[in-house]
Amino acid sequence: MTTRHLVDPELLPLIDSFPPIVLTAELLPVIRAGAAAQVAAQALPALAVTCRELHIPSGEPDRLIRCLAIQPAELPDNAPVILRFHGGGHVLGVPEMDRPKLMQWAISLQCLVLTVDYRLAPETPFPGPMDDAYAALRWLHESAGDLRIDTTRIMVSGESAGGAMAACLCLMARDRGEFTIAFQHLEMPRLDDLLPDPPNPTTGEFIWRAENSAFCRAAYLAGDVSPYASAARASDLFGLPPAYIMVGALDLFVDECLAYTARLNRAGVPVELIVYPGCFHGFTMVKNASVSQRAEADSLRAMGRAFER
Repeated sequence: MTTRHLVDPELLPLIDSFPPIVLTAELLPVIRAGAAAQVAAQALPALAVTCRELHIPSGEPDRLIRCLAIQPAELPDNAPVILRFHGGGHVLGVPEMDRPKLMQWAISLQCLVLTVDYRLAPETPFPGPMDDAYAALRWLHESAGDLRIDTTRIMVSGESAGGAMAACLCLMARDRGEFTIAFQHLEMPRLDDLLPDPPNPTTGEFIWRAENSAFCRAAYLAGDVSPYASAARASDLFGLPPAYIMVGALDLFVDECLAYTARLNRAGVPVELIVYPGCFHGFTMVKNASVSQRAEADSLRAMGRAFER
C-alpha cells in the first residue's frame, strides 16, 4: 500500500527527490559528512541577530558542552529563552542545522535561543545526551544575571529526536525540583521507545521510515527504558509545563503524539496539538509550501503566547 495519494501536493517534489536513506553503523559516518556539507552550504537570512559559539560547563571535569547562542543584536532586559535541541534521530545533527529558523525566532520573539551540541549516539547513548540537556538548563538558570534573561520564561523546544529530549527534560526538571521550565514546544517529537504494533498503514512511508527509527532508538537507548529517555514511559505526567505538539498525519510518530497529548490532557496539563494533513516527517523542509508556512506561523504564535503568560 502506498500513501502517496494522501500527500499534500506541494510536498511531492521532496519525496521524489529525497534519496532513500537506510541507516547502518557502516553508513553513519558517510551520512554525517553529507549532512555537515549541507549545513555548511545553507543560506542564512539577513537579520539583525548575533550568533556566537559558547562552551558551557558539563558538570564533569575537563569537559565543556558546545552551544550556539542566537539573539537579537539588542536583546531586551529580562528576555525570554528558548533552549533548543536539534533533530537527527539522536545519531545525526548539529545546532547549526536549524540556524535560519532560530534566527527568525530570536527576532520575532525578542528572545535568546540557546541550541545545544549534545553528544550523539551510538558513541554516547542515553543518559549522556540528557545529561548535556540538563547541564544547559542549569547553566541558563545560574547565568541568568550575566545573560539578562528571565528564568521564569525558559522554554524547551526540539524537533524529532530533539523533541524527545525536550519532553524528557521537562520530566527530569519536574522530578529533580531544581530548575523550572515554563513551556515545552515539541515539533514531530519521538515520544515512545516502541514503534506502533501493529504498524499504522498510513504512516512512515516517506523520509523517516520505521527501520531507520528502530536503528536510532537502539543506538540511543542501548536497552534503557527510563522515562528520561522515552517520555511515554513516565507513569505520571502531572505537573509538567504546558505543551505545544505539532506532527504530520503521515508521520511515523503521529500515534505516539496523539497518545501523549491525551495523557497530558488527562493529567491537567494545558496542551495544544496540531496534526497537519498530508504531511510526513520533516515536511517543513519544503519551506515554500503553504502547509510549512502555516506550521511555522502556528509555532511562533504558540511560543509568543507562552512567553506572554
